[in-house]
Amino acid sequence: MMASHEHEAKAEPPPSSSSSSSSNTAEAKTETRPSVETDMSTNSTTIPSTSWLTPKMLLAMFCIMSLINYLDRGAIASNGVNGSRGTCTNGTCSSGTGIQGDFNLSNFEDGVLSSTFMVGLLVASPIFASLAKSVNPFRLIGVGLSIWTIAALGCGFSFNFWSIAVCRMLVGVGEASFISLAAPFIDDSAPPAQKTRWLAIFYMCIPAGYAIGYVYGGVVGNHFGWRCAFWVEAALMLPFAILGFTLKPLQMKGMAPGGSTKVLAADTVVPGVQDVEASNSKDESVSSSAEVGDKISHEPSKSKSGTPAISDQFSQFFQDMKELLLDKIFVVTVLGYIAYNFVIGAYSYWGPKAGYSIYHMTNADMMFGGITVVCGILGTLAGGFALDFMTNSLSNAFKLLSLTTLVGGAFCFGAFLFRSQYGFLALFAIGELLVFATQGPVNYVCLHCVKPSLRPLSMAMSTVAIHIFGDVPSSPLVGVLQDRINNWRTTALILSTIFFPAAAIWFVGIFMHSVDRYNEDSEPQSQLQPQPQSQPQPLPEEKTGETPLPTPSVEEEKTRGKPFPEIPLPTPSVEEKSGETPPPPKPQ
Repeated sequence: MMASHEHEAKAEPPPSSSSSSSSNTAEAKTETRPSVETDMSTNSTTIPSTSWLTPKMLLAMFCIMSLINYLDRGAIASNGVNGSRGTCTNGTCSSGTGIQGDFNLSNFEDGVLSSTFMVGLLVASPIFASLAKSVNPFRLIGVGLSIWTIAALGCGFSFNFWSIAVCRMLVGVGEASFISLAAPFIDDSAPPAQKTRWLAIFYMCIPAGYAIGYVYGGVVGNHFGWRCAFWVEAALMLPFAILGFTLKPLQMKGMAPGGSTKVLAADTVVPGVQDVEASNSKDESVSSSAEVGDKISHEPSKSKSGTPAISDQFSQFFQDMKELLLDKIFVVTVLGYIAYNFVIGAYSYWGPKAGYSIYHMTNADMMFGGITVVCGILGTLAGGFALDFMTNSLSNAFKLLSLTTLVGGAFCFGAFLFRSQYGFLALFAIGELLVFATQGPVNYVCLHCVKPSLRPLSMAMSTVAIHIFGDVPSSPLVGVLQDRINNWRTTALILSTIFFPAAAIWFVGIFMHSVDRYNEDSEPQSQLQPQPQSQPQPLPEEKTGETPLPTPSVEEEKTRGKPFPEIPLPTPSVEEKSGETPPPPKPQ
């Protein structure tokens, strides 16, 4: 966007005739238009070439942030941090450990801590996604990480159940900004042929973070106390929260909040304003078009204080939600993702208990945890590389999603049929490897099946849907099923069959008309323009590639059709008005 102002400054003409001014005005418009298109479509994150924050460095930053986020989730579930209640046996009482022991929490209250975190995450995700249209998304990540840091610090200083429950909810609020906005930034920064690969590297941090969190919580909690674990987490996240405010804000594709809105308005050709621009000099043209664009962009949706009106925010949110829910590709993708996540969530909760009951594993926790972590990391990376190798497109993504889920589900189903523990572990590991290959492709589809300005909301709502309808209800429902049939092998087999409907739903997506909408016109640009009666005509250079003729000014329009410009004549004398011929002048 800075380039637009530089072009305007360099193209300022010296004082001359109106024809020269209008010619320079047209040339300046021709120069500034590519700068907007380039900024909004090709290099949307606008990372300066001289900056240390290269695209790969940005990916690394987001991966570290994700690791810390999921390290926190793993740590609070670990025995070292979560702990256990105190017990009394035969008159001998032992003190509890961790959060549950210090606050004497029941199992229900201990489970509520996880629920409060999820409430904060799911409620705040669409809010941050909607705010990204009026506030710079990179700054929103800084706000979210600051809330996360303060809340994690508060967890360490909590003094009872309610204090830590509120802090856990705020941790979820802080994480919501990150999960909604980080993926679109990565999508903008990644090379076109490696987009799914970069997304896979990012989502690989989920199982890796959980695994590190289990170990971290056990080591730090047992040696230094559970409070110290939260303080260290806050210290690790603090530098990234600061960077969110101190770094030059990156611009997300499809979003033009703050200062960039005015530049976009100045460079956008608005019907009905062209004549005004052509009739003035270069300076007047730039200032008038900027003022008109600023009025168009701010008056309908801004209050007197300059902030978006709440009613307009709600109206825009419901409009975006309607558009999102009417997108058949998005709906099909999320429906398959819900069924997939239903199984994964139940596996992670009930897997160790089922393995202990069926195969009498003495170390079921380590077995299931190790398989999930290793296969999660390798499978997620493999899925991203595979889709890039196939050429990342929505149709190919659905092919990969349906195939890996179908085959992976078959391996998981077959694993629970085995009587041998080693046969079960081998088949289950292959199945997990295949089903985790979906992480990169499914998020690629969520990002590319909608226009750029809807990507944060798409990521937020897919996250909300897979949790509310997927892993959150799956654990209690599987528990109810087990209570009825009282056979873990049968329960696990029934659960594994849900992979097949997920594969079938994604298989339908292969035959649907899918268009990659990543390069569509941005939402802010269309909002800045008024609704014209007819579509603006394309510029001559867009048709022929030639430099267009300068637009005639108002003075030139007056003299059109005349061989010479009008020359002012002297005022006629009294004799001329009366029609008499004046006498010739007397010779001197």
